[in-house]
Amino acid sequence: QVQLVESGGGMVQPGGSLRLSCAASGSGFSIYAMGWYRQAPGKQRELVARIVSGGSRNYADSVKGRFTISRDNAKNTVYLQMNSLKPEDTAVYYCNARAWDSNIYWGQGTQVTVSS
Repeated sequence: QVQLVESGGGMVQPGGSLRLSCAASGSGFSIYAMGWYRQAPGKQRELVARIVSGGSRNYADSVKGRFTISRDNAKNTVYLQMNSLKPEDTAVYYCNARAWDSNIYWGQGTQVTVSS
């Protein structure tokens, strides 16, 4: 079993920055990919960014050039650096991990609000 604990959400003005962190813990697991999804009110959950064990990254078109995902394999932690934030980035952000055995895990979510 894997537990994902997120931190770093909050409220920021447009143009500001936030950094989200997600630490995976548990025993007997090996993670293939970690990523971030978000869900705004009334909308479906969508992929924001994802990084796999070899380092390959992919991003939603809406965040390319503004968000950067990184991973510390030794700490089983993934980060999402969010710059030039826009009001449309407001959502609950969820950490996601996929293990090599194909099990998928979710964090509890952290609120990001971009507002003046």
